Amino acid sequence: MPVYDYRCDTTGDLFQVSHPMMVKLSTWADLCDVGGFDSGTTAADAPITKLLTTSGGLSNKPLRKAEASPCKTCGGCPERCGT
Repeated sequence: MPVYDYRCDTTGDLFQVSHPMMVKLSTWADLCDVGGFDSGTTAADAPITKLLTTSGGLSNKPLRKAEASPCKTCGGCPERCGT
């Protein structure tokens, strides 16, 4: 199954989940159900955004805040971070 990256619009955290292409996720509750995440204190109807990425692996925990990693959006920058 394909791996997709999503950002919780409320917290800014990034998550990776694997699901069939036909599945459409739009809320925090949807993401938690598919990814097996604890919903915590975030509202179940909080919106999420599917990110356009080329993920190579699957992580079952928050990756990091979207604004904290410019390399995540550009595919890596060996000059700055060695990835």
